[in-house]
Amino acid sequence: MSLPQAKLSDVIDVRHPGPAPPGAPSSTLAKTATLEVRRLILAKGQAIPTHQAPGEITVHCLEGRITFTACGATRELDAGQMLVLAAGEPHSVVGLEDSSVLVTKLLPANPPVP
Repeated sequence: MSLPQAKLSDVIDVRHPGPAPPGAPSSTLAKTATLEVRRLILAKGQAIPTHQAPGEITVHCLEGRITFTACGATRELDAGQMLVLAAGEPHSVVGLEDSSVLVTKLLPANPPVP
């Protein structure tokens, strides 16, 4: 089930409303031309393989515990902890426990069309 995306100035509840349905690990909570906010739901042991984002990101562990690998190091994030990652940096994530993670991405601004 897809959630409606918030509009600018809407209040967004980032908590997950109960157990996540299988096969729906993330939800886009808000998206504009230059910003995307997603809630990822990771089951214990679930991995998101190495990938990269075109802009800077923040990764905020809301619930549970994850490992985040980037910049040649693996770090554990517990609920309430976050990190900031540079644009284009390869990274991966693994759920050490059932976890909820808030990811905020800065997106490159679209170049003007002549």
